[in-house]
Amino acid sequence: MPYPLQFKPEMKERVWGGRALESFELELPEGAIGEGWMIGDHPNGTTKVTNGPLAGIGLDQIRNQFGKAWFGKNGFSETNGRFPLLIKLLDCNDDLSVQVHPTDDYEGLPKGELGKTEMWYILSAKPGAKIIYGLKEGVDRASMEAAIKEGRVMETLQEIPVEAGDAFYIPAGTVHALCSGVVVAEIQQNSDTTYRLYDYDRPGLDGKLRELHIEDSLNVIAYEGAGATRMKTDDIDAGEWLTIASSPYFLVEKGIVDGTSTLATTEDSFVILVIADGEGMLQWDGGEQAVKAGECFLLPATLGGCSLTGSLTVLRSVVPQ
Repeated sequence: MPYPLQFKPEMKERVWGGRALESFELELPEGAIGEGWMIGDHPNGTTKVTNGPLAGIGLDQIRNQFGKAWFGKNGFSETNGRFPLLIKLLDCNDDLSVQVHPTDDYEGLPKGELGKTEMWYILSAKPGAKIIYGLKEGVDRASMEAAIKEGRVMETLQEIPVEAGDAFYIPAGTVHALCSGVVVAEIQQNSDTTYRLYDYDRPGLDGKLRELHIEDSLNVIAYEGAGATRMKTDDIDAGEWLTIASSPYFLVEKGIVDGTSTLATTEDSFVILVIADGEGMLQWDGGEQAVKAGECFLLPATLGGCSLTGSLTVLRSVVPQ
């Protein structure tokens, strides 16, 4: 019988990471942990189920065993057959590289890889925290090339102050970077392709300068904009679901639960729940599961009706048609 699946995160050490994910009572290995891959089906990280009868089984095996019945008719990548989304928690203890991601049709993509459209929801932000989000008006390829040669990349970029509850949609082609002092939930295409445009002349974990990808970056930047949007999400009432990111790859809504909120899956798509804040219970026909901030769940498309009870802030994601 289908049931909500929880996974053991794949933790990734990053030069910009820290220890903030421990605040969610997640088990971290030693080192500067920048990414927790919470739900993943990728050669660079495949998560395994921790709860119920399928405990110990990887998401790739779930895909092979239960197929479209559990993921829904929209829940597969037609390009490589994998689970279409990658769900992360990010701890930005330092600035990330200035980067850009390709679209699905970029000729330079590694074999089997997808492009990378993503969205961020800011879980927490220290005073004065900011991100880099897009280019300043009038920046084209020629002016970007000149800025790179002259060491002026940062002069071409927009800096945006951020607070907890802010949401950012980042279509492929948008130059961006998270900066220090934020913890973020990220919903993205199932891809690990990133082109670094600038990295502050900073050594990586091995003590060497990290590779830049200047030509690929210049090729895939959407100089006229790719449709990036941002919004404040604080003005939302209990029981309401607010769309905070909409793309061909994912639809993400934010909801506030104060008491009980009913949910349902359909044959079109699985549902991803990211518990952004609070604690409570997830109940379905045949079981229940305690939930708390920092936890993520995959609800199979065939699960049907379920409910959340407690005091919670939740991100709900599906794959649209």
